[in-house]
Amino acid sequence: MINLLYFAGIRDLTGVPEEQVLLAGRTVGELLEWAEEKYPGIRGGGARVAINEEYALEGDVLSEGDTAAFIPPVSGG
Repeated sequence: MINLLYFAGIRDLTGVPEEQVLLAGRTVGELLEWAEEKYPGIRGGGARVAINEEYALEGDVLSEGDTAAFIPPVSGG
């Protein structure tokens, strides 16, 4: 199992702040595909995925117990 966390507008889209899924051994790219299928539009806003508090690449592999966070783009000023 991996833990998924959703923030800001992504949380609004999913309707839940977090969930657990059986995606250990899959890549971040596969996680994104799964998320887009379950929550259409989740990839449309340019969100990034962080694994265990570090931004991840689509080829990174998820391990049992990882925490993946969907983080929307942020702007500063």
